[in-house]
Amino acid sequence: MNPPDNVLREVLERARTVAIVGLSDKPARDSNQIARYLQAEGYRIVPVNPLLREVLGESSYASVAAIPPEVRVDLVDIFRRSEEVPPIVDEAIARGVPAIWMQLGVASPEAAARGRAAGATVVEDLCIMTQHRRLHVGPVRGTS
Repeated sequence: MNPPDNVLREVLERARTVAIVGLSDKPARDSNQIARYLQAEGYRIVPVNPLLREVLGESSYASVAAIPPEVRVDLVDIFRRSEEVPPIVDEAIARGVPAIWMQLGVASPEAAARGRAAGATVVEDLCIMTQHRRLHVGPVRGTS
C-alpha cells in the first residue's frame, strides 16, 4: 500500500537529488522524459545505467552502489522490470536512501516491505511526474 498524499508530497518536497535507475538516453523513452521534467523542476538527477557514461549532462553509474558516497541521494526512482527491483532496493537500503519510488507498472511487495522495514518511504506502481503534478509540488529550491 502506498503512502497517503501528504507523505508523497513531503517526499517530493524534501528530495533534492534523484537517482534514476534505468534512465535511457533516448528522448522518446518515459525515463528520459521524466528525468528531463524533474531537472526542469529543479531536482538533480543521477543516472543509473551501466551501458551509458552520461545522460542529460550528468555522469551515469552502473548501480546505486556505484554512485560515489559524496553524492547525496534523497530518492531512488526505478524504471526496471519488477523482478529486477529487489537488488536495487537492497542497494538503496545499504546507502540509507530515505525514499524509494517504483514507476508505474513496477512493483515488488517483498522489496517494498524490506525498504519500509529499513525506514524508507516506499512507493510502488506510480509515476513520479504524474504525482508531482497532481500534488502541485513546486520547483525545488536550494541544494542538498
